[in-house]
Amino acid sequence: MLYSHIMKSPREYWMRWAETLRRYHLHELAAMFLEAGSPFALLAAQALHFSRGLIASDQLTALALTLEEDNETRAFASLLLGEKTS
Repeated sequence: MLYSHIMKSPREYWMRWAETLRRYHLHELAAMFLEAGSPFALLAAQALHFSRGLIASDQLTALALTLEEDNETRAFASLLLGEKTS
């Protein structure tokens, strides 16, 4: 899905998100949910897209785009666990 209004690729936010999750020691928990919860990730992505009408945020849109693509979700989980992503 292409969203022309997004200035950055969702992957450009990943390092900042990963650093925040690591700072609070939540990166392993988040990775576990990302790897195991693909049906819930899609529902979360849809909820985030729906919330764009209430809260306009490029980061929320990027998170929604990451969650709706299974490959992207797994790649972000790998990044959280310190594995190399493509």
